[in-house]
Amino acid sequence: MQKFFRRYLPDPEQLRQHRLLRWMGKSVLADQLWHVNRRSVAVGVAIGMFCGLIPGPLQMLGAAVACVLLRGNLPLALVATFYTNPLTIVPLYLVAFGIGRFLTGSDATFVMPPERGEAGWWSWCQGLIDWLTHLGQPLLVGLPVLALSLALAAWLAITLIWRWQVSRRARQRRETRA
Repeated sequence: MQKFFRRYLPDPEQLRQHRLLRWMGKSVLADQLWHVNRRSVAVGVAIGMFCGLIPGPLQMLGAAVACVLLRGNLPLALVATFYTNPLTIVPLYLVAFGIGRFLTGSDATFVMPPERGEAGWWSWCQGLIDWLTHLGQPLLVGLPVLALSLALAAWLAITLIWRWQVSRRARQRRETRA
């Protein structure tokens, strides 16, 4: 599994030499954030799954900060945030709203977000804020619960798959020696 991830991840040394990334120094380009092992990969993907539900453009910033703090694999965390996109965000928020309704006992109803339309960017943002305000407490409770559930599921899946592959390879080596 380690070879699979190393094949597709960029080389951190090449990124350190890149003129647009040199200013970051050792913070984001530190070796520990690019290391490929079971722990760093599982933590990185879990961080990405959690931060993917952060509203707006703060997903990648949140994932980068969390990777620095928790020593997860940075590129995998950033890629994992892409599970939220214009096609998946409304169903994910609907699930989070349902979880929040269940946990809070609220009887609020889910309404669709405003469409962009011709009204202009500012009025669309105001409509989006009104939409989020309407969803209120159930969404504020449901989003972190859903984010934690997705992060835990990703961490557990990667850890179990990684261990299974390591034990399978060890068994294959024993069989070829015998």
